[in-house]
Amino acid sequence: MGKRDRDEDGASTSDSKKHLVLPNMIKNKEKRSAVHAKLKHEKKVEKKKKAKLREFAEKKALELGEEPPPRKTPRTIENTRELDETVCKPDDEELFAGNDADEFNSILKQERTPKVLITTCRFNSSRGPAFIEELLSVIPNAHYYKRGTYELKKIVEYANNKDFTSMIVVHTNRREPDALLIVGLPSGPTAHFKLSRLVLRKDIKNHGNPTSHIPELILNNFTTRLGHRVARLIQSIFPQSPNFHGRRVVTFHNQRDFIFFRHHRYIFDTKEAKESHTQDKSSKGNKGKNPQEQVIARLQECGPRFTLKLVSLQHGTFDTKSGDYEWVHKADMDTSRRRFFL
Repeated sequence: MGKRDRDEDGASTSDSKKHLVLPNMIKNKEKRSAVHAKLKHEKKVEKKKKAKLREFAEKKALELGEEPPPRKTPRTIENTRELDETVCKPDDEELFAGNDADEFNSILKQERTPKVLITTCRFNSSRGPAFIEELLSVIPNAHYYKRGTYELKKIVEYANNKDFTSMIVVHTNRREPDALLIVGLPSGPTAHFKLSRLVLRKDIKNHGNPTSHIPELILNNFTTRLGHRVARLIQSIFPQSPNFHGRRVVTFHNQRDFIFFRHHRYIFDTKEAKESHTQDKSSKGNKGKNPQEQVIARLQECGPRFTLKLVSLQHGTFDTKSGDYEWVHKADMDTSRRRFFL
């Protein structure tokens, strides 16, 4: 007994381990679920207790005129990502020099007006035309042409002759759009994206109908050289002179190399401002006066909604046989959950 290790309270460590029963140690399903629920409840209570203590400490510090204690930043996959040498920096002169010499410079400097040709693969699906119709309402100055039996190289030649600046090909599989091919014209590059989680406008609850105004474009979290190049390719599809009266916003948000597309319009509503109890008493006698109004902004989704994942980025226009690829996603690249390329 004298040799047994003891903790601060005098209880042996072996006894404390004996009383600690984890759910995965229990074979009975009902008892296991009950122990799991109890542990979950205890964690929730402990979390609330810590939050109350933190709020009390912050309030006390503010009353004393001191700085509140710093809050801990939670560990996420994003802020613990692997170090990448290609992450763009604000003082990267080489990056800005490359922007002035790339294929999108004339469009982004408004020397050329974006003109987009949209087509499909040879075997179209039932949801493909509906998706293309909504893309036409999102992208200004976009035109749809039926694919027919033409090869993509012939369509690229035709688009160059008609002064198109970009081409989008919607690929379908099993009656469902599953990929997007974005080709920068006249000399590339070509980006191949996997398309998933497509939700059309009619399937979005309380959706809005977009107007013909040129939308604002938000490109978020494209931090690496590759991400910067992909963002400029997407940016070249849209005109660089948004019409703010239309209140339309198109967002491409990159998170963990998944590009989430959303299309919203923002609405300004007026709402009566809540007054304090003392003001209500004083204003009882002042009848006939207009109450204070507060302007509230809210978002209404217009659709469609989908997710893109980059598969490859190719130099020049579409060429599967002799094309030179800038970047190709391969299975052996997915070695870590904290490794991102965009």
